[in-house]
Amino acid sequence: MKLTTLWIITQSIGITIKYSTLAIYNSYFGKRSDTDKTIRNWAKSLLRVVKVTCKLSNPHNVTLTPGHAYILMSNHGSLYDIPLIFETFPDSIRMIAKKELFRVPIWGHAMKASEFLAIDRKNSTQAIQDLEQVREKMHDGIVPWIAPEGTRSRDGNLGVFKKGGFMLAIQTQATIIPIGIRGAAKILPPKTLDFHLGQTVELVIGKPVDATNYTVATRMALLKEVRGEIEEML
Repeated sequence: MKLTTLWIITQSIGITIKYSTLAIYNSYFGKRSDTDKTIRNWAKSLLRVVKVTCKLSNPHNVTLTPGHAYILMSNHGSLYDIPLIFETFPDSIRMIAKKELFRVPIWGHAMKASEFLAIDRKNSTQAIQDLEQVREKMHDGIVPWIAPEGTRSRDGNLGVFKKGGFMLAIQTQATIIPIGIRGAAKILPPKTLDFHLGQTVELVIGKPVDATNYTVATRMALLKEVRGEIEEML
């Protein structure tokens, strides 16, 4: 393993432990705004280690109105998509993550304490309970971020979108904010530990899509519209 790689991994683990501990503390003694700040500082610190420059493009002048339900959806080609999203948006953004991540020592506890969200796709009964919890968090001001591909792309192409996030958007009458992330995969190419420092990544915020115009029966049309928006931005 290269010394640079070892240094980046060591620094990233240390940063994650530091801010995870602070997030757990905030869950007992702080406010949600403190947790929001902790998550953004964690994200900024991780991006600083790999010297990423992040450019935000918002051609439609999208802003999030308090009290309205939103869901962020983006392509997913890099581990660094997560800190890029958190660093870019100043709101109470929380990732909908795989259940397995909540079992990671310290970080998993911090995710739960910070109101990160999970839906168990393998257990339909639990999935219904998880979905209800997501709805409650959204009504309480949380903005979920979902990668509809479900996993990172290994070849740079946009993968198949899963329907769950679009069902959630319809059921919560949310507005979907499509986001295109360009260049993040260059930081750490899939299946490697070959970091490339000093990359410039662009996040493009697309035209919002109102899920109230769709029903469960027409969810595939909603999926196609959002996918088309993200494809165009990429």
